[in-house]
Amino acid sequence: QVQLVESGGGLVQAGETLRLSCVTSGRTFSRDLLGWFRQAPGKEREFVAAITWNSDITYYGDSVKGRFTISRDNAKNTVYLQMSSLKPEDTAVYYCAAPRDIQYGMDWYTSQYNYEYWGQGTQVTVSS
Repeated sequence: QVQLVESGGGLVQAGETLRLSCVTSGRTFSRDLLGWFRQAPGKEREFVAAITWNSDITYYGDSVKGRFTISRDNAKNTVYLQMSSLKPEDTAVYYCAAPRDIQYGMDWYTSQYNYEYWGQGTQVTVSS
């Protein structure tokens, strides 16, 4: 059974830092891109970041560029999201995700519909 389990969320003040982790199990994703998304109440799920299997390319959503850093450790089956200079608008449930076998679209990694496996999410709340 494939599982993605996020951890590291919490309540922080604006300007602080958090690091999220996502451990995968049940199959190897060491040859797959992995992504992070977030969803705030009443809003659609939003692309945050993605990283290729060998970490040579990273992608970021416009709202987090320069503040968030995605990384991975394939030996530990773990992908990380380092979040710095947090803002109240970063408040959301954060999800890690692994893609379907076939993806569609030019920037396919930004679409939640190209991902098959999802974690349960971890809440991040940033107070002002």
